[in-house]
Amino acid sequence: MPDDSAPRPPEGDWLGTPYLRFERHGAFAHVVVDRPAMRNALSPAMYFGLRYAVDHVNDDALLAGLLITGVGDMFMPGGDLGGENLDGWTDLPRLLSMDNTPFDAVRRSPKPIVCAVNGIAQGGGLMIAMLADVAVASDRASFRAPELLRGIADTNYAQVLPRQIGPARARDMLMTGRTVSAEEAVDWGLVARMVPHERLMDEAVDALEWCCRTAPLARRAVKRTFHEYYGHYDRMAMDQSLTGPEMVEGFRAFKEHRSPDWVPDDLKVNGRS
Repeated sequence: MPDDSAPRPPEGDWLGTPYLRFERHGAFAHVVVDRPAMRNALSPAMYFGLRYAVDHVNDDALLAGLLITGVGDMFMPGGDLGGENLDGWTDLPRLLSMDNTPFDAVRRSPKPIVCAVNGIAQGGGLMIAMLADVAVASDRASFRAPELLRGIADTNYAQVLPRQIGPARARDMLMTGRTVSAEEAVDWGLVARMVPHERLMDEAVDALEWCCRTAPLARRAVKRTFHEYYGHYDRMAMDQSLTGPEMVEGFRAFKEHRSPDWVPDDLKVNGRS
């Protein structure tokens, strides 16, 4: 048996990191984000593992769909800006492209993807939930897009979020980094459904079952129209931001639990924003 403690790329149901579990439940795969010590923050290999899992399900004739969830009170808070590169793959800025992260793969997956949002969804976690075919939120869930507070010009968010919830609400979320409750998220259209926490998995599995009863070719045609509705984001601008000085300072400030140096002195706060 391979040593799962040693860094190695994804293969079969191994997703390249011990912090993602690939489980088979009949016709469905469940991917569980399981890194409670770091509140499910995504390492580079975890981002890649999620992206790999989508392709793995689509390539497996025995699997009809994918359910994504997390453990504890966290769905996914986005990338691990302050942690070490524990999986030994690459540093996070170099991995934040649509080829290696799961966002585009989720958006264009031929097989249905449902998210069971069990807790906090921020950054990449919120993006995955928005781009899934159905996102079911626990009444304990919350949502946030804090990228601008970290010095990241996330043009993918700037493209997708206004189409999801409208420009006024998208500006509010992106420009202030405010937290949105599960009730607000359903009202705004960030996610499709909210249920009591204890019913979350049952509701998400039921949604995936209904998705998988639809005709595959017809479903793909409809998903292509959704894909075009979201449009294309300015990847060149985002790539430039991901290697720029503001992101470097944003990473450093996050790790040091302080406000970045672009914040005026009288607006600085103790700890992270």
